[in-house]
Amino acid sequence: MTTTGNVSSGVHWGSPQARGVLAATVCGSGMAMLDGTIVNIALPKIGADFTASVTGLQWVLDGYLLSLASLILVAGSLGDRYGRRRVFEIGVVWFGLASVLCGVAPTTGVLVAARVLQGIGGALLTPGSLAILQSAFAHDDRARAIGAWSGLGGVATAVGPLVGGLLIQAWSWRLAFLVNVPVAVLCIYLCRRYVPESRDPEMKGHPEVLGTVLCALGLAGVTGALVEGPSRGVTDPIVLVATVVGVLSLAGFCVLQLRQRDPLVPPDLFANRTFTVSNLLTFLLYAALGGVMMLMVMQLQVSMNYPPVLAGLAGLPITVIMLLGSAQSGKLAQRIGPRLQLIVGPILVGVGMLMLRWAVPGSSYLTGVLPGVVVFGLGLVIAVAPVTATVLAAAPDRHAGVASGVNNAVARTGSLLAVAVLPAAAGITGEKYADPAALTAGWQMALLICAIAAVLGGLIAFWVDNRVLGEPPTPAVVEDSPHPGDCLHCGVEGPPTHVVPHHSSTVD
Repeated sequence: MTTTGNVSSGVHWGSPQARGVLAATVCGSGMAMLDGTIVNIALPKIGADFTASVTGLQWVLDGYLLSLASLILVAGSLGDRYGRRRVFEIGVVWFGLASVLCGVAPTTGVLVAARVLQGIGGALLTPGSLAILQSAFAHDDRARAIGAWSGLGGVATAVGPLVGGLLIQAWSWRLAFLVNVPVAVLCIYLCRRYVPESRDPEMKGHPEVLGTVLCALGLAGVTGALVEGPSRGVTDPIVLVATVVGVLSLAGFCVLQLRQRDPLVPPDLFANRTFTVSNLLTFLLYAALGGVMMLMVMQLQVSMNYPPVLAGLAGLPITVIMLLGSAQSGKLAQRIGPRLQLIVGPILVGVGMLMLRWAVPGSSYLTGVLPGVVVFGLGLVIAVAPVTATVLAAAPDRHAGVASGVNNAVARTGSLLAVAVLPAAAGITGEKYADPAALTAGWQMALLICAIAAVLGGLIAFWVDNRVLGEPPTPAVVEDSPHPGDCLHCGVEGPPTHVVPHHSSTVD
């Protein structure tokens, strides 16, 4: 059955269905976030088991990020076109199966290939979680729901090193992947019970295959050149070919989006200044986070001799801060506008990164690690929920999947390029990650680079329109609510939530 909602329609905060929808989306996206941080802490053990160089470890991370960033755009549009719940569920199942392949991989090459497959599942489920929240919750409850989703997802990210450390010490790094299987099963159960199906009724035709291929080739070429360049040399034929293919493919992708009638990324989305600036902020912030999260657990384990469990516990304050503050951060942004938080949050993240330069051999946890971790966590809790809500609010709700896909692609691309570039930029090449002195010097340089990126993200937030979260919605369509009695009504409100609602092409 299909119904049309009114302005007040949608799942309301505090209802049983609201809790179920939030649990399902957190479970799915949290599984992907948890996996990313668990893998970070498993890197030293993976490197030791497979005798891998830093390049091999980069590919373990970037193989996943590459397919995730390449396909997340088309995945968002698939949800808008074929059903957000349906595509989300396919992604969860795919991710779980690929995790099994990762867990039994016998070599670095097989693990990287399995990670690429895992990234495909991540691409299908990640934008779906936000799109489901945006389309299912009533307008007045969206920022709070997204704040809670960001906070709980942030908890999954922060608790990942602890869980990973326990699993690794209990048996092997392989458990870091196999743990995803029961989580995937729980997520499918919650989706079937609580999540209503929704799609964009105006989305016609077929997904853009050529654009997806060009995007994937472009990111693969550029990433390959950045990862392999330091070890092979910039004049190596493989590096040169990867560079040319990557640059030309990305240029072709941009041209195609401008000329297509039904583009993978509608260019008019970027006519909204707030959408563009928020995504640029996302790129810089997640590039900084990706670089730090890759190196922090290695610094703690290799240079400061922390066992895996203690390396995971080192980030526990971030978990507590995100758990306590993210929902309220989203609610505050709804009330006062997001600009102030988007300025202050990334700058605090940068300050926390600079303070983490005190984490060197001989320093204690209380003086070398904890102060930076606390400030880092405060910056995240201030910024993450508002930037996510701002990106989605600056786009029409009928493009919720596409907007979420763009934002996720931007975030993952930032992490992808940081992992590819940062080790060489910081002087960590070859086997140097196993040398405490070399790793510490690279760690401090990497933190400086990442802090600059985070602070720059905060500065550009001055151009965010502070009214973006306050615009009223208009009705849209929702289908097949599994338990309409669990909320006041089964309709889901819809577009638009433009900054300038009657002139969607206006630059705000």
